[in-house]
Amino acid sequence: MFDPDLARRHVELTRRYFLGLGAAGAAALATLPTRASEPTADHALKLAIDELQRNYITPSEQFGTVERGDPLPYTLPPDRLREVGLVRETWRLEVVADPESNSEIERPLSKEGGTALDFDGLLKLAEKHAVRYLKVMTCNNGDSPLGMALWEGVPLREVLWLAQPKQNIRHVFYYGYHNDDPKQMFQCWLPVNRVLEDPPGELPVMLCYKLNGDWLSGKRGGPVRMVVPESYGFKSVKWLQRVLLTNKHQSNDTYAEGNNDTHSWLKTFARFSQIELKGRAGQPTAITGVAQVGISGLAKVQYWLQPKDAPLPADDPYLASAPWQDADILPPPADWNHLPDGELPDAPLQFDAAGRPRQWPLRDAIAHWAALAPALPAGKYDLRCRTIDSAGKAQPLPRPFAKSGRNSIQRVTLVLDA
Repeated sequence: MFDPDLARRHVELTRRYFLGLGAAGAAALATLPTRASEPTADHALKLAIDELQRNYITPSEQFGTVERGDPLPYTLPPDRLREVGLVRETWRLEVVADPESNSEIERPLSKEGGTALDFDGLLKLAEKHAVRYLKVMTCNNGDSPLGMALWEGVPLREVLWLAQPKQNIRHVFYYGYHNDDPKQMFQCWLPVNRVLEDPPGELPVMLCYKLNGDWLSGKRGGPVRMVVPESYGFKSVKWLQRVLLTNKHQSNDTYAEGNNDTHSWLKTFARFSQIELKGRAGQPTAITGVAQVGISGLAKVQYWLQPKDAPLPADDPYLASAPWQDADILPPPADWNHLPDGELPDAPLQFDAAGRPRQWPLRDAIAHWAALAPALPAGKYDLRCRTIDSAGKAQPLPRPFAKSGRNSIQRVTLVLDA
């Protein structure tokens, strides 16, 4: 359905961007409608509306979702949700030694012993230790981000120390509610060193209870889920209920059974906002997209335009020798739609006291980008985009293998009408 108000806001946003580009930007403005209240198939408007709908922050209900469970745990009847600890009032988290290992802890947090951490206890920790940070969620086997949000919670290490770990601990195993069916269990692991100490410039592994300032919903993994900032979504286990401290050296990730790399960091890659683009012959074409910023940061986004199905560079599987052109990486948003009052709350870890990002683009997050493709004759064209990370590596390098996260170079079709 056409949304006139959304269209109006988009046109204002897009005009500001392209006016800043001078003469070429003015030419691109010719592709925009003069009255946003009129429905139009114009490419620039459609593309920008899509971008505006996404925004920088993704509302909880607009996240892409990858789910497991039969039935899905959050769809259980209310009485059953309370019974199994999937509401805040009855949620409990166990932190215990792996019974199949020789790990030792002094004060297990267990349901049987009546010492499991409850939600009030988690919020008590939050009074001193709460953290907030922006993170993108992406499925290891998906080719684009599921959503970008401000997550809030308590570093997992603060809860581990409550259990007083003693010795013979190498890994942290963890899993969530799984319908009391071992075959449905979804479990993951982390090195205990990663939990206890953050690598330079990295964010803490979090027991998360809020998304964009609101309590975490059941659909998003509430009451409490794990959030691992540098990892793909499968590490951020939903409906968290049990943590095991173990001396085992093997991983236990359920995802390993699907031939996945279970210790893969987020990759840096670019995607277009639409799969098929349209423009006008003889005029520049506005192009926008999103870039995921992985562990190696983001230095550039680039695009490459050539006639449809034209030959590719020989002996160049990653198209490194193609005539790539730089796009503009857009600055931080002027306002934070979908957060309370449209503002960042105090103390997100990636920002300073004045609310300025400590670096831009943010790692473990996204950045928007835009470019003006040159005026070309009518016809069909192949349009590709890629990133250059902070180490100078062009997508899909340095890790081009799909099972550690999909980051292939995207190709879409640009149609220029006469």
